[in-house]
Amino acid sequence: MESYLTPKHYDLVTPDGYITEIYPIEARRKLALVQIDDISPAFVGYSIDPHLVFFNMKSTLAQLGLNGIGREYSFERKHNRAFVKVELIAMSDLGSAILDLLETGAYIGKLFAADDRRRVRDPDYLMRMFGRSDRRGRPLLSLGGFEGSGDLILEKLEGRTVAFLALRNGAIQYEPSINGFLPTLAKALSRNFSELRRLLHLHHHWVEGAPRIVKENDVLLVRTAPLHIRTVYGRVVDRLLPQGYTHMAASVLQPDTSASGDIYEFYGTSTQAIDDIPLEFYTLEPHREYVFFTDRDQLQASLEDPKSLFTAFETAPSPNYLASVFIVKGTQMQDLQAKDWIVRDPFKYEFPGLSHPSRQALVVEKYIEHQPAYPFLKAIETGLITSQGILLSRHFPTPLLKRLLLSDEVQRCLKRLYFQYPSRSYDGFFSHEDRAMLIDLAKFGIPTYWVDNVSGKILQYTLKPEKDAGLFVPLADIETFRKATFFGVYGSNLQEGVFEKELTELLSGVLALRSEAAHPLLSQNTPLALLTGGGPGAMEVGNRVAKKLGILSCANLVDFRQKDQSVVNEQRQNPHIDAKMTYRLDRLVERQAEFYLDFPIFLPGGIGMDFEYTLEEVRRKTGSSPPNPVLLFGEVDYWKRKVSSRFQLNRETKTIQGSEWVSNCFFCIQTAKQGLSVLSRFFDNQLPIGKDGPVYDDGFCIVP
Repeated sequence: MESYLTPKHYDLVTPDGYITEIYPIEARRKLALVQIDDISPAFVGYSIDPHLVFFNMKSTLAQLGLNGIGREYSFERKHNRAFVKVELIAMSDLGSAILDLLETGAYIGKLFAADDRRRVRDPDYLMRMFGRSDRRGRPLLSLGGFEGSGDLILEKLEGRTVAFLALRNGAIQYEPSINGFLPTLAKALSRNFSELRRLLHLHHHWVEGAPRIVKENDVLLVRTAPLHIRTVYGRVVDRLLPQGYTHMAASVLQPDTSASGDIYEFYGTSTQAIDDIPLEFYTLEPHREYVFFTDRDQLQASLEDPKSLFTAFETAPSPNYLASVFIVKGTQMQDLQAKDWIVRDPFKYEFPGLSHPSRQALVVEKYIEHQPAYPFLKAIETGLITSQGILLSRHFPTPLLKRLLLSDEVQRCLKRLYFQYPSRSYDGFFSHEDRAMLIDLAKFGIPTYWVDNVSGKILQYTLKPEKDAGLFVPLADIETFRKATFFGVYGSNLQEGVFEKELTELLSGVLALRSEAAHPLLSQNTPLALLTGGGPGAMEVGNRVAKKLGILSCANLVDFRQKDQSVVNEQRQNPHIDAKMTYRLDRLVERQAEFYLDFPIFLPGGIGMDFEYTLEEVRRKTGSSPPNPVLLFGEVDYWKRKVSSRFQLNRETKTIQGSEWVSNCFFCIQTAKQGLSVLSRFFDNQLPIGKDGPVYDDGFCIVP
């Protein structure tokens, strides 16, 4: 998989080949043995009909009138090498002169694989490229102006797209100085210098109005408007030329053609003028096509089917390894195989620490380069991957990849990120750094999805409006999550209690209130969500009731598995959860801070619930949460023993002076009817609550 992520690789062409032997056949004809090295293992010519592979002459030589026809081809695939017998034919006096100067070592052309499967058949494929540019602002496809021009006509002929490029009125002729340049050119060919065409053009001159008619023993050089190609190969279609015209063997335009693909070379005999150039096109490898994600209808359809994503991850090699793959088209997704993934051993790296910054930087860089997503992200950054697509990663990428993931180039190409497991070491639980990167990805417009085996659903990370926190939400529930008013249940993970009936009645009543209320947090169009810690006991009651009533059931889950010296009861995830976020135990406090409930509901609980209660008090005191009512389900005596002594002591010692009003935000109830009374008065703006409200001696209001 990594072999194609190299600058040298294009799978329809080889590198340039050089002459190893050359000897004359007759006047103006020689036979050259051409050797081509460093052919990509992915070269399509290895596997298609050999008759579709042909030798393509350097355009510099073709413009001088030297043609090259491949007569015999042999491959040494094991050594990535090919040998071609090329008949070199001088079609003009200049061609004869350069032919006499060619020596062994001269680079004269390459192989092109005209794979029928890669031929562009639909003109729309090309039309959508007009007006688009690469990251450097260069047109993806144009003739003349950036938007294309009327000089380019696209038609569908014989099951393929053909572009007819209108020719300018005139022809190119050589200045006498060309003869003195030929020896230098011949030496430059032995060094395989690039940009030789530009030097050759110094000896051209344009003859306006000259006849565009090919003559025997000469080569006709004609010109179109400047052509830009970034997305396909172009190839002159000889059989669509006027009778008597044949294009020289330099008939392929490469996808790096930039305003220089405007000269065409013909030989033959005719009395008819040529008016346009017929080109057919062959697609690049999918990752180099500059195709936009919005154009990939088949890929988007696959992503809408959860089964296709779960199936795609099943093709990844052994689950003991890290694995990633970048996908740019639907057929690639459907045909995904184990060999397509980049795989890495998950061995540990020992980081020296920030007290050794130089060593730390080196180890971090080594660690980053070891990640399976790195080759894809680096290829995007360097321009080797140009099509937009999605990244599948077995595990959520390490936050150390953040610089690459959020770079301008990657942001342009990476349209979605899918993963199966949050962490290899911590299974389904995210670190603090992971969550920070999730927030950054969301803000940078890179949607992130959890292909979750537990729920069997695709979950998208979604931020709460105006909050730097979010949950992984089923796709069908995202709008509900964003618009929802959040209720929450705090309580013991050890006891369910006897509150399920009352909680059901309470939430059913709130759903009914929507038809009457016109409050920012409750109206006819307001969905509801309920958030818990996701464990057993009171939390399971809350999630179960939410699922039963059709309320979005959410959870902030913590890794409570046994640790050294742990005295925390391990908590299984309850089965009634739709949307979730997960936390490692060392970030328990941050998890509590990210509940962001509009209406908390407390059931009897232990130390954890005490902390959560205090946190809700602090939120209201500091203004980080508005003074919305908090419901305390349970007997008055229980809540007095839990809350009142602390509140009263703080009041007596004046350590809460000016904040005593917080007591009016808490309401002790035993029935759903009492709770609905509090909430309905709040939604009607009739509930005395907040800084200007009363102070309750018990630290909470006892609802009659």
